[in-house]
Amino acid sequence: MDNVTATQPENPPAPPADADFQGRQIDLFRAFLCNGAAERGRLSNTFDLWDSVPRYAVSRQQMTKIRKEKGFLGLRQVTFQYRGRTLEARIQAARIFDDKTRIETDYYPSANEELVEDALRKIAAEQRNAFFDRKNHRSGVVFTLHMLREELKRQGHARSYQQIVLSLNILSGSIIELRAADGDSPKFFARSAYFSGMAAVSRNKLDEDPQAKWIVQFHPLVTEAIDAVTYRQFNYAQMMSHRTQLARWLHKQLSLKFTFASLATSFEMRYSTIRRDSALLDGYGQLRQAVAAVDAAFEELKAGGVLMLVKKNDIRRARGKLEDVAYTLTASIDFVGQMKAANKRHTLAVEASLAPVDKSEPTSKKR
Repeated sequence: MDNVTATQPENPPAPPADADFQGRQIDLFRAFLCNGAAERGRLSNTFDLWDSVPRYAVSRQQMTKIRKEKGFLGLRQVTFQYRGRTLEARIQAARIFDDKTRIETDYYPSANEELVEDALRKIAAEQRNAFFDRKNHRSGVVFTLHMLREELKRQGHARSYQQIVLSLNILSGSIIELRAADGDSPKFFARSAYFSGMAAVSRNKLDEDPQAKWIVQFHPLVTEAIDAVTYRQFNYAQMMSHRTQLARWLHKQLSLKFTFASLATSFEMRYSTIRRDSALLDGYGQLRQAVAAVDAAFEELKAGGVLMLVKKNDIRRARGKLEDVAYTLTASIDFVGQMKAANKRHTLAVEASLAPVDKSEPTSKKR
C-alpha cells in the first residue's frame, strides 16, 4: 500500500489484534434478541450516558453565522442533566484544512456527524467489524468508505465520499470535555475526541477511494459501556427514518428511559427538559416556534410508529403566559414489544458477563 494517512499522526491507533474481534464483551454487544435476520438488521445499540450528552446541537447554518461574526468557533459550553445529575459539556471545534482551497475552517460536530457515528455503530454491531481491547481500554470499528456510504444510503441519508471523510475528520478532531456541575455530587470528568483515534490506509486519495481501510476508536464512554454492558438494543432503522434531528433524539431518549413501556403506562416529557437536555431548540427566537418544533417531532414519532398517543398540556402563569408544556406519551404496541425485548436482552447480557469465564460464550437468541 502506497499511502498511509492518519488524522492524529502523533498518536495513531495501533491496529487491533485478531483477539480483539472476539471474546465475551464484543459477542454480547453483537448478540441481539430478535426474530430472524430481517429484524436483526434493524437493530443497533444506544449508550445511556454518551447518548444523553447534547453533543450535536449546532447546525451548519448556525456555524456559518458564528464564523461571520467572530471568524472562528469558540469553546461551546452546554449544561444538561443526566439521571438527576447536572453535567456540563465543553466542546472544542475541529479545525479542518482544505487541501484544494488551502483554507482552514472550524466545525462543531452536527447532525451530519451524528448520522455517521450512528451508522458506524451499526456497522460495529455486524460480525467481525467491531473490536474491544480491555487491556488498553479501547473499542472501535474497522470499515471501508464504501461500507459506510452504503449504510447511510440504505437508511435514507446518502452522502458523497468527500462529505463522509469531512465528517470523520470533524469527529476525530473535535474535543469534548464532560464534568460534573453539581458541587455536592461525586466528581466526574472525561476529556477526549469524539473518536479517540482514527487512521486510514489507501492506494488513492482517501476521499475518493471506496475501499480505503479505516480504523475508528469510539469515545471512552462507549468503551466503558461495552465493558460494563450498560448499552441497550433499539430500533436503529426506525430512528434513522425520522426526518428531523429532534425526532431522532427523542426516539433515543425514549429507548433509554421509557423502559417500562406498556399500553397501560405513560411517560411524561416536558418542553423545558427537552430544551435543556437536547440543546436543539436554542436557535429558535420565540418560545412558540420552539414548542411547535417539539410538537412536530412528536407527530413524527406517531407517524413513524413509535408512539400511539401524545397528550399536550400547556402550563401557564397567572396571567396566562405560557411557561412550559407537559407531553404525556403512550407507546405504540410495536415500541412496547421493542422495550420488552431490550429489557430481556439486557438482563441476559448482564448475567452472561458475570458468568465464570470457562462457560460457553453466548450466541444470538430468539424471543
